[in-house]
Amino acid sequence: MQYLNLTFTRHLSWVILATMLISACGFQLRGTAPLSFTKLHLQGAELSIKKDLKRALEVNGVKVVDQAEEAEMLLELVNETSEKRILSLSGGGLVREFELYYSVNFRTRAQNNPLWGRTQTIQIRRDFSYNDNALLGKAEEEAGLNLDMRKESVRAIVRRLSATNPEQ
Repeated sequence: MQYLNLTFTRHLSWVILATMLISACGFQLRGTAPLSFTKLHLQGAELSIKKDLKRALEVNGVKVVDQAEEAEMLLELVNETSEKRILSLSGGGLVREFELYYSVNFRTRAQNNPLWGRTQTIQIRRDFSYNDNALLGKAEEEAGLNLDMRKESVRAIVRRLSATNPEQ
């Protein structure tokens, strides 16, 4: 019984120590972005990130409205580009590495401003090694990297929106 109490105390001490170390280093969970508007109208092309972008905006307290007249801020998704490029070849001419490239263009406008802002671009690149012997695994890795790049672009758009103010 006394052994169990001593073991429990040691484990509890390690948990408390780890918690203190994590909090002391400035670790903080990702919170919401401080957006200066509460209603946004999303328009433009039907991009693969549109659904995730709506969800991210709603998590940050922004209501995505259907009518532009109801919104404080307008966001137009212009286009997106995905590419897969050969990064390196082996001595025998086989592909060893690929580079994945994702780009999305968008622009914003305050409801009370008749002019659109300049088109902004988010560009993300990922490299991954390739092996013909692990074809299925590498295809899954590529799909995962593409999904991650799209999620990162949504976070980048929300960060840029947090820097805009519709009153200006």
